[in-house]
Amino acid sequence: MQIVSASNSPHSSESRVQCTPEVMAVTVPMDGDRKISYLDNLKDYKPCLPNIENNAATFVLDLQDHHKCGVTRVINQITGKRTFYHKIMIELGDGGRETVTVRCMITGNPHLLTRRAVEPFPLDFNEPDVLNITRYEEGRAPEPVLGAVVKQNGKQVSGEISVSPGTPLSMEIFLDNSSAPVYGLLVNYMQVTDTGKQQETIVFNGCSVDPYLFDNFVTTDGDVLAAKFKAFKFPDTTYVQFRGTVTVCLDKCQGVQCSNGAIGYGRKRRSVASSADSNKVYEVSLTTFIKVDWTDPNAAKDSEYLSLLKNLKVANQKLGDLDGTPATVAEHTQDNRLVLHSMDQPNAANVLTQSCLLLFISLLLAYY
Repeated sequence: MQIVSASNSPHSSESRVQCTPEVMAVTVPMDGDRKISYLDNLKDYKPCLPNIENNAATFVLDLQDHHKCGVTRVINQITGKRTFYHKIMIELGDGGRETVTVRCMITGNPHLLTRRAVEPFPLDFNEPDVLNITRYEEGRAPEPVLGAVVKQNGKQVSGEISVSPGTPLSMEIFLDNSSAPVYGLLVNYMQVTDTGKQQETIVFNGCSVDPYLFDNFVTTDGDVLAAKFKAFKFPDTTYVQFRGTVTVCLDKCQGVQCSNGAIGYGRKRRSVASSADSNKVYEVSLTTFIKVDWTDPNAAKDSEYLSLLKNLKVANQKLGDLDGTPATVAEHTQDNRLVLHSMDQPNAANVLTQSCLLLFISLLLAYY
């Protein structure tokens, strides 16, 4: 078990973090002028509220199902080390707030080796008897820290304020200041869920499933990925959870050519990948929540938004098995007609072959 302390205000006691491969337990002393404590963006979300006892707030965060309460997981693709982190907000009596970042690190296989091809030495190679080493330098790149926010008209939408279904929003995924000059990003996969059984895929293999409802991620300044979308609403809950898998590459990630002609790409410039990126160093699973609810319940029955959500469900039915079935991308024409492009549809030759075979079997049955 790993036990660490998280830095807080000097006027209050330090938080205590206990790490195991299964859970991250965080105890926040509620002394001084501290009033309430909650996970970032989840102030009123009951499944993730702390247990208050003995003048302390205790959060027990499941690391096996890290999406449940919005824990971010970072996997080092080279060493296998996994890092989990979250932010805890503490409201003070004078109206101020403290922010505590809690973190757990779980090492991977210590015997993991990485092999690379080595060019053979030329036949006339001679190693000098004396090597004159004038300087030794060693550098280490920072571990990336990612954030994800949802904005409306440029202002962040927190998990405490509801927006109406169909509201134009944007999602931004970004690197922290220390890792932004070193790495690039690419959103591989994202789904939206009601935190229960209902879920729909909105980004698959780097491309939007339905660009009309949720656009492709793009970048303008090289450090932030952004996608425009319309707010979702599920029938049984006001909370909507976005779960994303983001690739972190050295310098930049190669882009992805999408079926509608757009390019989903990482930072710095557009670049279409012909094969897997060799500079992928981290895989990050992150989660963000928003609250979506009808301001006028009577308007929900005939809303255009419901038909758009149905189109997304149709597109998801075509995605099939994520383990290998070719994906389908949904596109909208100028007259808002949904078009599904699937790679596993039978071609004309296959249809003709099947028809001839069926006719031959019918003749045999009629003859006998």
